[in-house]
Amino acid sequence: MESSTKSRTETAGRTAGISSLLIASGVVAILMFALSGWAWLQLPGDASIPVHWGIDGQPDRYGGKWEGLLLMPLIFVGITVLFAFIPRIDPRRGNILNSQGAYQAVWWVMLLFLTGLHLTLILNILGYNVSVGRFVPVGIGLMFLVIGRYMGRIRSNFMFGIRTPWTLTSELSWQKTHLWGGRLFLLLGALLMAAGLFPLSRFWFGLLMGGVLLMVAGLFVYSYRVWKEDPNASRQE
Repeated sequence: MESSTKSRTETAGRTAGISSLLIASGVVAILMFALSGWAWLQLPGDASIPVHWGIDGQPDRYGGKWEGLLLMPLIFVGITVLFAFIPRIDPRRGNILNSQGAYQAVWWVMLLFLTGLHLTLILNILGYNVSVGRFVPVGIGLMFLVIGRYMGRIRSNFMFGIRTPWTLTSELSWQKTHLWGGRLFLLLGALLMAAGLFPLSRFWFGLLMGGVLLMVAGLFVYSYRVWKEDPNASRQE
């Protein structure tokens, strides 16, 4: 009885943590829309504003105020809703709740990146010279560092983490793949931040794409090799 009560209390506490983060995200979303509304009033009604930036950080496409000012807050809301619902629909919901520290850290850093990007884009739209080409690789690098820091703490689930057929059917494969995945995320994150902070920013996109492809391929193969050697892995035909 005591064990069951303790378990329910811990689950309630973890759920409350996600609820608090959801409320905080809602407040940030309101502030983002408020910032967009303020910027909207500073621009003429027919203003054509930058809505896309190239790898070099220079605008390469222009559009209207709806796209330029409201798209990022809407993406923010969409990601918030996704993170809020994942623990409710995953068959291994308990494992996500037990990974709450990692889950919330990744949630926070993604939303902070979107908030910073939104502010950077609006400042550029209003004529301030804030480098998008430096913010994006540094911001992505920071996200990778946080993800790498917490990846080893993620428990097996179907929605969050490195999900291959072998990590989902072998606890050993899940643990080892996430351990190495965390190290690779840390390495790639540090390289991306360096590319953004130093005169290498024009190379950041190639570094990101090449690094991600190599990491995905390597972890895919590695997860299979660990699964193959795990006597406790599920091998249903």
